[in-house]
Amino acid sequence: MSEGEKQRRREWFRHHWQNGVAFNAASGMTVERWDADGVEMRLPYRDDLSAHAGIFHGGVLSALVDTAGTGAVMAGHDFDKGSRLSTISMSVQYLGVDPGADVVAYAHCTRRGRAVHFAEVTVRSTNGKDLAQGLVSCSIIGDRPGLSDGSLDQ
Repeated sequence: MSEGEKQRRREWFRHHWQNGVAFNAASGMTVERWDADGVEMRLPYRDDLSAHAGIFHGGVLSALVDTAGTGAVMAGHDFDKGSRLSTISMSVQYLGVDPGADVVAYAHCTRRGRAVHFAEVTVRSTNGKDLAQGLVSCSIIGDRPGLSDGSLDQ
């Protein structure tokens, strides 16, 4: 596969992570950075995503960790090794709260294997407070339907 085709797929996944995954789009996640060095994803605070007044629900933050971590893997992925991604393990440690603040997840791939890849993620409020950290393991085996034949489906 040419480097141009690999880059086209990386850009497709960037768009897909923000607009093609219904949960990400509904919660308001946006991609702020997407490159081989890592991914930054913003999530604006909303009351309907809260557990307590002004506080994000932990499940929403863990979804952001998963999304950013797997995004960091795909943003620098060698698509000669496949394109069908699945999270296989994730751990999240909650560090604090920052009531009413938007958050940004900073993720980078720490190891690329033949099929299993690893990423570290830090979730920080836009006020600079660390709220969560996570580790994501994912596998990439086979091709995502629609990618192998060159017809990138939305």
